[in-house]
Amino acid sequence: MQLKPIAQTASGCTSSGCGGRSDQLTHLPKHIREKVHNHPCYSEQAHHHYARMHVAVAPACNIQCHYCNRKYDCTNESRPGVVSELLKPDQAVKKVMAVAANIPQMTVLGIAGPGDPLANPERTFETFRQITEKAPDIKLCVSTNGLALPEHVDALCEHNIDHVTITINCIDPDIGAKIYPWIFWNHQRIKGRKAAEILISQQQKGLQMLTDRGILVKVNSVMIPGINDQHLVEVSKVVKAKGAFLHNVMPLIAEKEHGTFYGIMGQRGPTTDELTALQDQCAGDMNMMRHCRQCRADAVGMLGEDRNEEFTLDKIEHMDIDYQQAMQQRAAYQQQIEQENQQQSRGEMVISLAALKSKKSLRPVLMAVASSGSGVINQHFGHAKEFLIYEANDMDVRFIGHRKVDLYCHGGDSCGEAESKLDKIIRALEGCEVVLCSKIGYEPWETLEQAGIQPNSEHAMEVIEEAVAAVYQEMADKGELTQQHHAWLATA
Repeated sequence: MQLKPIAQTASGCTSSGCGGRSDQLTHLPKHIREKVHNHPCYSEQAHHHYARMHVAVAPACNIQCHYCNRKYDCTNESRPGVVSELLKPDQAVKKVMAVAANIPQMTVLGIAGPGDPLANPERTFETFRQITEKAPDIKLCVSTNGLALPEHVDALCEHNIDHVTITINCIDPDIGAKIYPWIFWNHQRIKGRKAAEILISQQQKGLQMLTDRGILVKVNSVMIPGINDQHLVEVSKVVKAKGAFLHNVMPLIAEKEHGTFYGIMGQRGPTTDELTALQDQCAGDMNMMRHCRQCRADAVGMLGEDRNEEFTLDKIEHMDIDYQQAMQQRAAYQQQIEQENQQQSRGEMVISLAALKSKKSLRPVLMAVASSGSGVINQHFGHAKEFLIYEANDMDVRFIGHRKVDLYCHGGDSCGEAESKLDKIIRALEGCEVVLCSKIGYEPWETLEQAGIQPNSEHAMEVIEEAVAAVYQEMADKGELTQQHHAWLATA
């Protein structure tokens, strides 16, 4: 088979959703493309180039989830519901202006907690009102559990909020009773199956109201093995039927030290293989988001990084910001990004694996990529905090997800710990056969090879998809992709 250029696949999207290069959005209506093309959470391609920020103005929550434990003044945990500073609307706006002036690729402001934004409507909408007035070039988003959503749809429309994320973990109240111990509804706490029934009804009603108004809706679902894992396939079908744009199936975070109910009770999270398999099942019904980083409620910067510490209240107090000038610079910077994306889209799609037309049964290969952004291989192996995982086969290259790791070496005395950290990285990259990076040292190179993972630094600064396809072609030329060769390796 010949590898189809990614931008020219029949559907316009890879199986991972509307990602890949920017041309993959061409199947969408123009007004939808304009909303999505530079939104890092709604476009897989955009997350390589654009940044987002969350402001923590919504402390109260109207439901309790067994996987959630909100923490304040916490800097060492990277997960939803965690913040270092709670902000008032005026403080949040000042922070947004500072970030937007210093990070020109920041296009999106979201309110996602640490509680629920719509359980704090005054604080949430006052923040949005001021941002619309002072920074009109920034997209506005809100993330909600959906309980209070129907009563606030009009307000969301009035504030020109084009993107809403709803966390929907089930449509079966019996399953919901295992996830949500209680909700706070009509001034009373309701528990058990009845609570789940109300929550599910409100979520579905709100979803339909939003899509009827033309608002893009992303549905987040937490995959909880043994609770809702198989049920999420049905959830995906239902939310798609109501017009949801994107489905993001996320792994349960259940480390005991986070203090959640599931963590304390020993509920495990899914393996990477389990998560990928479920995402693939759901992908048959709608576009899937696979690049989610399950961000903190005060995250700042590109997905996969957090620059919040650069913009704490005490630091922004001393920043002198001319936002009109900054807005002009931001527009020029983002125009340059778009021009570079167009050039890449035209140049990279000459990928041809004509040699794979033979009748050999060629197996897929997982490859890990070290990248600091821009959609290219531009990071040293030892500097990677996460690896992007791609699958190459004889038809295409698709993004699978990401795997977080500890830095192999921080420098100085910490390098003595590198060997054990490398062991952890190798475990995190289980199933991958190649690691693509800009540079790598001799010692990790040798250890990776011994573990059956081939390091490759020959494609530094190349577009990721093009480089992955090229390496796959090289493996095919060497006869490494036949099922027979794979079986031989397993017994060697």
